[in-house]
Amino acid sequence: MSYGYRGGRGGRRGGRGGGGHRDGSTERRDRGGGVDRPPPHLKGREIGMWYARYGAVRRRQADRRARAVVQMDEAREQHITKLLSSVQREQPFTDRGLRDSRASGSKDWSYFDGDLPEEQKRKIKSEEDDKELGLDQRKTALRSHGQSSPAVKEEPPDTWEEDDKDELQQEKEKKERHRYNDKDLEFLFQEVVRDCSLDDDLRQDLQNKRSDPRYREMLKFREKLPSYGKREELVELIQSDRVLVVSGETGCGKTTQVTQFILDDYISRGVGSTCRVVCTQPRRISAISVRSCCCSVVMFFKLLHVTSLSVCVCFSQVAERVAAERAESVGNGNSCGYQIRLQSRLPRKQGSLLYCTTGIILQWLRSDPLLSSVSHLVLDEIHERNLQSDVLLIIVKDLLKQRDDLKVVLMSATLNAVKFSEYFGNCPIIHIPGSTFPVEEFLLEDIVEMTRYRPKTQERRSSWKRGFWQGRNSRAEKEQKEALYSERWPDYERSLRSRYSDNTISTLQMLDENDKIDLDLILALIRHIVMNEEEGAILVFLPGWDNISSLNDLLMSQQMFKSESFIIIPLHSLMPTVNQTQVFKKPPPGVRKIVIATNIAETSITIDDVVFVIDGGKIKETHFDTNNNISTMAAEWVSLANAKQRRGRAGRVRPGKCYHLYNSLRASLLEDYQLPEIMRTPLEELCLQIKILKLGSVAQFLNKALDPPSEQAVSLAIKNLMDLNALDHSENLTALGFHLARLPVEPHIGKLILFGALLSCLDPVLTMAASLSFKDPFFIPLGKEKMADMRRKVLSRNSKSDHLTIVNAFQGWEEARQHGGRSEREFCWQNFLSANTLQMLYNMKTQFAEHLMHTGFVSSKNPKDSKSNVNSDNEKLIKAVIVAGLYPKVATIRPSHSRKRPGVKVYTQADGKVCIHPKSVNAEETQFNYTWLIYHLKMKTSSIFLYDCTEVSPFSLLFFGGDITIQKDEDQETIAVDEWIIFRSPSRIAHLVKNLKKELDSLLQDKIQTPSPVDWENLKSKDCAVITAIIDLITTQEKPAGRSSDHRGRHTHFTAHGWDDEDEDDDDE
Repeated sequence: MSYGYRGGRGGRRGGRGGGGHRDGSTERRDRGGGVDRPPPHLKGREIGMWYARYGAVRRRQADRRARAVVQMDEAREQHITKLLSSVQREQPFTDRGLRDSRASGSKDWSYFDGDLPEEQKRKIKSEEDDKELGLDQRKTALRSHGQSSPAVKEEPPDTWEEDDKDELQQEKEKKERHRYNDKDLEFLFQEVVRDCSLDDDLRQDLQNKRSDPRYREMLKFREKLPSYGKREELVELIQSDRVLVVSGETGCGKTTQVTQFILDDYISRGVGSTCRVVCTQPRRISAISVRSCCCSVVMFFKLLHVTSLSVCVCFSQVAERVAAERAESVGNGNSCGYQIRLQSRLPRKQGSLLYCTTGIILQWLRSDPLLSSVSHLVLDEIHERNLQSDVLLIIVKDLLKQRDDLKVVLMSATLNAVKFSEYFGNCPIIHIPGSTFPVEEFLLEDIVEMTRYRPKTQERRSSWKRGFWQGRNSRAEKEQKEALYSERWPDYERSLRSRYSDNTISTLQMLDENDKIDLDLILALIRHIVMNEEEGAILVFLPGWDNISSLNDLLMSQQMFKSESFIIIPLHSLMPTVNQTQVFKKPPPGVRKIVIATNIAETSITIDDVVFVIDGGKIKETHFDTNNNISTMAAEWVSLANAKQRRGRAGRVRPGKCYHLYNSLRASLLEDYQLPEIMRTPLEELCLQIKILKLGSVAQFLNKALDPPSEQAVSLAIKNLMDLNALDHSENLTALGFHLARLPVEPHIGKLILFGALLSCLDPVLTMAASLSFKDPFFIPLGKEKMADMRRKVLSRNSKSDHLTIVNAFQGWEEARQHGGRSEREFCWQNFLSANTLQMLYNMKTQFAEHLMHTGFVSSKNPKDSKSNVNSDNEKLIKAVIVAGLYPKVATIRPSHSRKRPGVKVYTQADGKVCIHPKSVNAEETQFNYTWLIYHLKMKTSSIFLYDCTEVSPFSLLFFGGDITIQKDEDQETIAVDEWIIFRSPSRIAHLVKNLKKELDSLLQDKIQTPSPVDWENLKSKDCAVITAIIDLITTQEKPAGRSSDHRGRHTHFTAHGWDDEDEDDDDE
């Protein structure tokens, strides 16, 4: 392996090419140049290339000098040597050879693989056969001598086979009992047989309800819903067809009414016992999304008293709504219930309806691929096109071929109902109108004309420069639309001349020069509404936090909006919940409410008194760039569906007005819907679900989707899972893959959870996993951003870790909660934490721990069980576990000597220079102990940002990273992880580390194949001895490097184990 300048070829910054002299001085003199100057005969571009090569050589040598040293003291070196010798002596020769081949640093196999290569499988099978033969011979010998043994049956040999069958049957029955005792499967595993007596009881109960005052009051309200007027037609279509698409406008009541129509029809016809309706919805709906449907019913307001704007799953509110309409309580043997990820209240076994997440159905399919006990499957909000919904559509389409008795109802918004109908063989469609008032719409040219707005003078940049500076990574379809937009602009401009003033046309041209939303235009429009329109709340849609906070600051800078005549409410997930609850309160007369929100206000919440909507025209959308294996996020133009939802917010209580901040040409080119999630996100988690459901080849299955993802995206997902060793080379689940597929999180987070259990630091690791898979608990009040950053920094306790910061915050919350509600509230308020999010994380941790207990990784469902937390106080080990979960998401840290941007520079192998996200506790850190970071997410916006990162040590990367290689780099003895994370290390130490990693790989493989907790009290066991030795090395031998500052007072950087002092004055490229 060579790392110097070679053959005069240059390499890009941070690359691995190059070779030659250590400091480049000899070569420079040979060419006749000065120490820092190119040879005099070079000209023009050649000089630039010389400087590039020269800089690369200097950086390469600086990297070599900065390599951390992997070392251990003499006592530990001797201990590790004896331990390895002892462990290897204890193993039979053949078994040791097998383990060495399995756990070696080669790329062919590691402990993550789960299934062994075929040759080794045959070898193990042969050894097992030999053992079984030896056992049979011992049985015969014992019986001939009249001896007994617990492992030997006392019956005659001809009865042994029958006894074995009995044992197998008992084991099978045990598994069945366990399956039926699983709470998540309780509703699914019900035998559905028609019960005439129950049919009569259900019909009588329904008749009795019609005389119940509560039922009659709710029935009056139901009859006013548009869906109720379609009841008979809906029932007839469901009876006559196997699949029906229900296309409904917002507020028509389809979610709560269609399921009841089906159930009541069956009960009225005397067959209620055979009806079991299951209604699925995407996993993230608003906790208060159905609140507005019952605003006139005082009783239901009590049921739906909500204090959180969390967009987490909260199906209980939907079920509560339906139960209230049926004059019942939810669950408890009544007709309506719900089941979600963390809780359930199940209805009666027969003649019932259940609301659940799409994920619950996918979980059921693992145990019953036919959903045998479900009579009607209602798929709601399918137009949202999330990953799970699209997968379920494929499964249901195939399921209909096997179940003639299953009825399927697809409920969608109006714009793409035909597409769903065509997917299901042109099944019938029924449309339900909405209940909104008419809304008058205005486009950008109308807004400019009425406000006479003129933008401030601004720098104009060509479109390609705008795209470059904004970090755009345009898709081909988007580029085609933009080309068409440019082509049609002259005709559009001419069409305006007869209807709009010259000022409006020139302003439109100026606004078209910049993709950014013009907040000054929004301010002018709000002024116009306030001065010229009647009372009513104003709802402004903006794409993200930066726009919301900027507009809020802009409004508050105006004397007009500082008065008590206005209430301004920013609405964002980063905002404190206590402030956001004001959004539902109607202000007193003479006071106008202005709400600034993201697309959360399109469907997830309903603000009843909104009359005026300002549609900013943009929405933050995440895409996945398969070419560069990176997620991107940018503000994109809204779809027609988004625009329609936003317009509908203005017509809830009376006629309203909607102002769209895009022109009519742009409106004509908007997409019908946002790109489905399956076409713009990584597919690893989805692939694991497909494999655990035994749906065959991932690519072939996904080709049957309504909108199949690209072949490249599928291939990349499979490759990443193979690299993670969740799939083998035949695309089958490995043992690790099986466990990851069963956890309700993405694969890397699942791996983090498993290693937290295996290494007994469960509680803090589950906190991190819950936060990474949901959201972190911090919020940011407007105007207190710096204070919030400071409190987050304090909670980090100099750990240089976003992950441990959340652990510290969660532990502080738990301690405060023990002292009562007041103490909890004060702690959360002082540290800018959301108590609701923390409670959600707490619930998720409990679920994770229960899953680990059922699979055998831990012995208790309590995340804080002492046996599962032997090492939970060891911060260095916890960081190593983070490496085990998130590797290979690694970045390297280098010093920056720039006077403009002091601090550090961060690089990844694939992307070169990247940035730590400003929200991170490491964003402005200047002093690190080590030169490596592990991160959870990498996303490209204006730059490439790393989210949720933690500083990690060399031993953590060596033991829990990739393959280890030992080589000599010129005069340096090195040990490397995956050939690019390189450390200096004496050869004997490097070989000890590599051999110790082999033993760790071997025992962890065994633990993943046959899960069981490590017995930490048995110090003589191999498991405990090997893991304890590694923990000891990580804890005691990883010492932060000494720090020093140079005479210029610039960046403080490492010496010895870290960075050397350098003279190079890097720029900020």
